[in-house]
Amino acid sequence: MSLNSTGKVDEEERREDVAVAAVERQDSREVDEGKGTWKHAAFHVATTIATPAAYAPLPFALASLGWPLGVSSLVGATLATWYSSLLIASLWRWNGKKQITYRHLGESIFGFWGYWSVAFFQQVASLGNNIAIQIAAGSSLKAVYKHYHKEGTLTLQHFIIFFGAFELFLSQLPDIHSLRWVNALCTFSTVGFAGTTIGVTLYNGENMDRKSVSYSVQGSSSLKRFKAFNALGAIAFSFGDAMLPEIQSTVKEPAKKNMYKGVSAAYTVIILTYWQLAFCGYWAFGSEVQPYILASLTVPEWTIVMANLFAVIQISGCYQIYCRPTYAYFENNMLRSKTASYFPLKNCLIRLVCTSIYIVLITLIAAAMPFFGDFVSICGAIGFTPLDFVFPAIAYLKSGRMPKNMELRISAQLLNLAIAAWFSVVAVLGCIGAVRFIVEDIKTYKFFHDL
Repeated sequence: MSLNSTGKVDEEERREDVAVAAVERQDSREVDEGKGTWKHAAFHVATTIATPAAYAPLPFALASLGWPLGVSSLVGATLATWYSSLLIASLWRWNGKKQITYRHLGESIFGFWGYWSVAFFQQVASLGNNIAIQIAAGSSLKAVYKHYHKEGTLTLQHFIIFFGAFELFLSQLPDIHSLRWVNALCTFSTVGFAGTTIGVTLYNGENMDRKSVSYSVQGSSSLKRFKAFNALGAIAFSFGDAMLPEIQSTVKEPAKKNMYKGVSAAYTVIILTYWQLAFCGYWAFGSEVQPYILASLTVPEWTIVMANLFAVIQISGCYQIYCRPTYAYFENNMLRSKTASYFPLKNCLIRLVCTSIYIVLITLIAAAMPFFGDFVSICGAIGFTPLDFVFPAIAYLKSGRMPKNMELRISAQLLNLAIAAWFSVVAVLGCIGAVRFIVEDIKTYKFFHDL
């Protein structure tokens, strides 16, 4: 009797061990260990944040706020989002489980509503950012084309479509890690774009009649307020990175330490590019600076062509990273069925169809309403501000990872609450300003207008 009983217990334990091992193998298949270094993380973060589509509107944002408020807003946003990025990186294993996507991090801390709130804001950020990117890329490609074919008949919409076709090709790469060399090139293009644009901006500024440059905010009192609201959304957009957990999942252990180094390296690039371009652009052209700084530059033409080419190269990688949450949703629901693994060709076909639908939709919107500055602001207000400023501060408070020292604990709590409260206000004001200017632009321009 006892032998049989012992035998049954041993058999049950063996079955349980087999079941646990099977679960672990399944988990390892679903969540691959990261392979990237902190340098790869820096490339990805810099590519998603320090893009021409993000910081080319900064001189215009400063012009809408004026020197004192503009400079303080830019510096404050830089420090706040750097701090917020480190908070998100620190929550990598906060509950003993890897948080490989922003949505799962939201669910693990706030439950059901955390998941779907992050999903909504992340989707808005991805869609809005990619629309703005396609408009920026189309504008840069058209500028290069017009340099060589001044009487050419191709419009902005043609170049938006060309860029969309190229992104459809890149979309067939399987994941973010497979983009590491693309993003390395994009990071170097960021430096190239910033250096070229800053140099040309200073050259143009020096050759202008400085007495004709005005730094006062133009318009009526109500227009000035809406411009300021719009500018706050644009600044929030310029620091947008709603993909930090997805990037961190590509980094090898110790992922937290490597992510800290990668984020800090990326922000070093950001400070060296963002601030200089914003200040130089506003100094050179004053309140007349255009929403896309390259549109304000006139001479020498060859350097403007070079800056536009750098811009297109850089944002091609950024576009891809922001596509990935949508692609992941398609893959989770359509490619991971029981029969999917037996038909790899079918997987590729499904992926091609899904990515084509997404890119055609983005391309159509960008071509129909090429209002670059407005999309930047509304995307920053509704998408990036909640994810890059508000959520990290609240999530860190909720996680309970506060310093043991009482004074430091209270200081950290007050800092996080202040960031969350202020940028919640920024999100609302930025949304109001962006919607107002989109309505005005639709009244002024026809759909598919060639800007």
